[in-house]
Amino acid sequence: MITTVLLAAAGALAATAVLWLACVRLEESSHALATHYRLPDVVRGSVLMAVSSSFPELATAILALKAHNDFELGLAAIIGSAIYNILVIPAAAVLVRKRPLQANRELVYREAQFYLVAVTALLLVISLAVIYGGPFEAAADGGVIRGRLGRTLAVIPLALYGLYLFIQWEEARDGRSGLPLVDGINPLREGGILLLSTAGIVVGVEILLRAAVALGEAFDTPTFFWGMTVVAAATSIPDMIVSVRAAVADRQASSVSNVLGSNVFDLLVAVPVAVLVTGTVVVNFTQIVPMMAFLMFATVVMFALMRHDMKLTRGEALVMLALYGGFGLWMGLEALGLTSLLGIPRT
Repeated sequence: MITTVLLAAAGALAATAVLWLACVRLEESSHALATHYRLPDVVRGSVLMAVSSSFPELATAILALKAHNDFELGLAAIIGSAIYNILVIPAAAVLVRKRPLQANRELVYREAQFYLVAVTALLLVISLAVIYGGPFEAAADGGVIRGRLGRTLAVIPLALYGLYLFIQWEEARDGRSGLPLVDGINPLREGGILLLSTAGIVVGVEILLRAAVALGEAFDTPTFFWGMTVVAAATSIPDMIVSVRAAVADRQASSVSNVLGSNVFDLLVAVPVAVLVTGTVVVNFTQIVPMMAFLMFATVVMFALMRHDMKLTRGEALVMLALYGGFGLWMGLEALGLTSLLGIPRT
């Protein structure tokens, strides 16, 4: 057991290093491309940089299902990553830049509203999977409610993301005229670097998933726990790098919009694409609802704090970190069987 734990820990650290290096180059290439195409800060943060930095979550959702046949591991990593993004990354940006993180009304209201719609939409789709799964596909056994999520339902959140892209396209079209042209950027070169970086991210994610499975077996704990914590935090490294560096460079709107855009992509694209690639999957409704409820609660807390004077202060950042610490404690209690809000089967 000790050997397995050490190897898994070493693998997780190595994967984190690979993700770190790949994500630094990914962030630089994404920023260069956004500058070349004269995208406004809010749009470059919520679309181009958000999609690029969210590639680990997309890879996690697909690989967890295709390579490890564990949809709950992938879904837990995505929801855990969304919670990490909302609570930890803005707080880290404030602490690193050593001054408040400024927002604006357009960011708080437009981006926040669509993000809350994304959270609600995914929960609605999963609820429909339970309601219309049929008597043999959606059943309550031992207090655990399950349903089947198929390709037809998976198209709904993808269509909603298409609407999000349309809104951002209109924003970019209206805002490009006031931005200067920047010479010396080769879009083909930067695009090639971006593709190589995403390949490195795929390798890092696969190592992380193997480490999570090994740790779950070694400690006789559900893999969802390691997905919600270790895998989620590690796959959020790109979002952390992008947002913190943008905040330090005083691109504050881009820093915050990257977090929101990344979560929108994770919820509306990563999960549905994994279903489209694989086919029908079984979802644990009893386990998903409390986690999604906490994600929504964390989102409301962040927006409430940021809405106050349209900025996030050091004290408010510490509150958000403490809330994430409480979430980690809750996940640990669930994994050990000391609480049972998630309906985890016990052996």
